[in-house]
Amino acid sequence: MSDVKEVDVLIIGAGPAGSMAAREASRNGARTLIIDKKSEIGTPKRCGEGIMDGVLESVGITADERWIARHIDGARLVAPDGTSAWFTSETLETPATGIILERKVFDKHVTMDAIRSGAEVMIKTEATGITREGDYLLVDIRSFNNEYSQIKARIVIGADGPEGRVSSWMGINTKVPLAEMESGAQYEMTNLKMEKSDTIEFYFGSVAPGGYAWIFPKGYDTANVGIDVSGVKGDKTALEYLDDFVKNNPETCDGQIVEVNVGGNPLCGVFDTLIADNFMLVGDAAGCVSPITGGGIDTGLESGMIAGRVAARAIRENDVSVDNLREYADYVDEHIGKKFRKLITVRDFIYNLDDDDMNEYLGAIARANITKLSTRSLLKAMIKVSPRKLLKLRKLL
Repeated sequence: MSDVKEVDVLIIGAGPAGSMAAREASRNGARTLIIDKKSEIGTPKRCGEGIMDGVLESVGITADERWIARHIDGARLVAPDGTSAWFTSETLETPATGIILERKVFDKHVTMDAIRSGAEVMIKTEATGITREGDYLLVDIRSFNNEYSQIKARIVIGADGPEGRVSSWMGINTKVPLAEMESGAQYEMTNLKMEKSDTIEFYFGSVAPGGYAWIFPKGYDTANVGIDVSGVKGDKTALEYLDDFVKNNPETCDGQIVEVNVGGNPLCGVFDTLIADNFMLVGDAAGCVSPITGGGIDTGLESGMIAGRVAARAIRENDVSVDNLREYADYVDEHIGKKFRKLITVRDFIYNLDDDDMNEYLGAIARANITKLSTRSLLKAMIKVSPRKLLKLRKLL
């Protein structure tokens, strides 16, 4: 086993947030290394793979048809009684368009962008602990080729996802209360009979207690079909709720499963502490996950981009203290955390509705003349049903 490998910036986790951090750190002059414990970047996928148009452009990624599974035109919201609110180019003045990614290809693309910018990558390499040595962090690793036993870095960026351990090694509390942790399960399915195979679908109510079910098309008869359920509501597992949903939904009941994914999803918003001396958290590991949808690709990319730039600047200035990294934490709080705190209020209201109330509110949304799909426009339609009951949400408009 050779000597310790030394770098400026070490990123633990090669998901979109980690690879984006690596791209920006290396572009800005830092010697950067990404490690990932998996043998293949991008697997297993842990999300519905959907993002809105404009997200990639905002972080300097040019869309490539090789990793776009489906172009999406709007959304469908479905109440427990089957009432549907459609938001497509036929109903909206401002289109709500997006894409469904093929994460197995997309994640590799972002990592390859980092490599082309100068970063190194070590796959099938697991971080097992961190110790401090002066103004450096020493990360113990276990690698398939046993080339190194430790990596010495001025800055470590934790990008190891919602169930990561790196934050705890640095004394940062990222434990999520059970009430704010969703259990998720998803099938990639084919032979589906979707009413519109270019529209994402969300199903609410007792079909998914404290959460929602979804159908995200990846082709004319293929889609990600999944569910998120509250950790403290319901009496079945996420997989059991998903099986019931698949069996009872006319679009999915004849489908066949080709892939299974399960895992936890934190809906608590951005964690209170994201930085320490020599250290930053990004993406899901930082809580950059929407408290309503559980989506985090967009905010993961954004947080990684800023973290990489701040890390490179700190290296140039030879100051990797927590005070000099605060620019990153302040950015995340202002651009992601503040928005998520408002969404938590909406989440707590929506996911506590019973089926009758959900039918009433989604019925109002379906009848409203909504020409721009946004949280604000949906809230305005709901408030007309019961202004007094939704008094708290009026403050968000």
